Amino acid sequence: MMKKLSQSLEDYLEMVLMLHLSKGAVRLKDIASELHVKAPSAVRALNELKSLGYVEQEPYGLVELTPAVTTAAKAVFGRHKLLRTFLLQLGVSPEVANEDACSIEHVLSGETLDRIESFVEKNAKKIPRAKASTETTEEPL
Repeated sequence: MMKKLSQSLEDYLEMVLMLHLSKGAVRLKDIASELHVKAPSAVRALNELKSLGYVEQEPYGLVELTPAVTTAAKAVFGRHKLLRTFLLQLGVSPEVANEDACSIEHVLSGETLDRIESFVEKNAKKIPRAKASTETTEEPL
């Protein structure tokens, strides 16, 4: 079972997964760039994640999620995608939907997320989307 992480550390885990899925290789500089932080901040966060056993990285090498944590990172990313889809269904612009999903994904209860998921599934065809082209492509954080 994964220890409850801070919002910041969850963001790092999610970004490692997103970069892995989109690029295959995850470099510290890419994580820092995508999260809009300086390299020393990314190093500190990754060192904390390494000490918890969540990521692996050889000195100056690629960053990888440990197998046990990959599932948890996918769950964080799944919450983000669900909330982004929900906000897009409400007509929120893609940029704002992405930012807001990132902010609120960490604070909602499981019950609320379940209700949002049910709502999204039931109303997917009833509520107009902000832009049809954003439905199938994920924008980077």
